[in-house]
Amino acid sequence: QVQLVESGGGLVQAGGSLRLSCAASGRSFSRDGLGWFRQAPGKEREFVAAINWSSTRTYYADPVKGRFTVSRDNAKNTVFLAMISLKPEDTAVYYCAASSLTFGISPAPYDYWGQGTQVTVSS
Repeated sequence: QVQLVESGGGLVQAGGSLRLSCAASGRSFSRDGLGWFRQAPGKEREFVAAINWSSTRTYYADPVKGRFTVSRDNAKNTVFLAMISLKPEDTAVYYCAASSLTFGISPAPYDYWGQGTQVTVSS
């Protein structure tokens, strides 16, 4: 059974930092594009960051550029999202996703999704 499991979320004050992890199991994701998305209450799910299979290309949404860093460890089948200078508007459930076709900003090509981890940033 293929699974993506996020961890590392929590409650943090504005200006703080968190590092999210997403561990994949069931098959190797070393050739997949991996992405992070988030969904705040009452809002649509939005793209956050993505990384290609070889870590040579990354994309970031404008609101997180310069503050978030996506990385991966193919040997551990894991993708990370390091977040610094967190703001209250970063509060959301964060999801990781895997795509065998691409690593773009649209959620449509992603085949597998985790269950999400809550990030809450207090002001």
